[in-house]
Amino acid sequence: MRESASSLVPVRAGEVVLGRPLPWSVYDAQGNLLLQRGHVVASASQIESLIEQGYYAGAGWQRTASRQESPMRLQKPVRAGPPRDSGSGSSPPAETVVRIEDVRWHIGENLFLQAAENPKLRYTVPLIGYVRQQTILTGAPMVDGKLEFVREGQSFVIRAFPGKKAYAFSAAVVKSVLTPHPYLHLSYPKQIDCAVVRQDARAPVRIIAALDLGTPPRTAATTMADLSIGGCSLSAAQALGATGEEGRIKFKLCAAGNEEVLNLPATLRSVTPDASGEYRHGFSFGQLAPRERLILSAFVHQTLVDLD
Repeated sequence: MRESASSLVPVRAGEVVLGRPLPWSVYDAQGNLLLQRGHVVASASQIESLIEQGYYAGAGWQRTASRQESPMRLQKPVRAGPPRDSGSGSSPPAETVVRIEDVRWHIGENLFLQAAENPKLRYTVPLIGYVRQQTILTGAPMVDGKLEFVREGQSFVIRAFPGKKAYAFSAAVVKSVLTPHPYLHLSYPKQIDCAVVRQDARAPVRIIAALDLGTPPRTAATTMADLSIGGCSLSAAQALGATGEEGRIKFKLCAAGNEEVLNLPATLRSVTPDASGEYRHGFSFGQLAPRERLILSAFVHQTLVDLD
């Protein structure tokens, strides 16, 4: 059984009781069934795991007419390609509407502010907290260690990428406070748009990557043409190996405002010549650490948003 990912609500602390049956079935972020309704939770560690990774079907999460003006601004659909091969297409992430109280944000979480009147103007600020139904508190934007001026009433599109989901909402500056520490009061959003960053959503990129493939490893410098959470495609002047060979791909990218270097396990799935005379190599990634998945998720979604 598979539940639509766009109707899933995060499991919250207090909703699961040790020794009692689950009141609903629990799914992962992609809608795959984890535990059936009625399953008895037997340990505290299982409760922690459900709170961290679990979702259940929420009847009230329906798409509304306001979706036409969604700040998520998802990318336009393009040709679909196989999720773990060298296809160049992508599917738009499943999108829904949530309350801020249902989002698992932590104090210090990075929020990305994009000025509504000037989309090229962007800031990264930490989340300080929120007062329910009143304001959201964030740090003040800084550039090169200097405080940036923002006026009261200025509107922003705000995005965050905690885990496997991406969130976006519109807000205006209610108050800019300078002392004793600069911070902002932002208007409280009536709704937050949420999108699951799918395994097969591919972002077109041009990134220099180092490939170590086979045993003993053969090293090659390549260019990454697209990237997803599940894999990537690399271009090279000649075929670099045979399908099924395993190796590692090392590359650098900027995600969530930070420059990151990833060195990921990968398996070669396809080798095909392209119109330019180069060879396109489709790779699937192996088991990734949570931090690596988070970095890829943030980078892929932000790249797709920027294409719109």
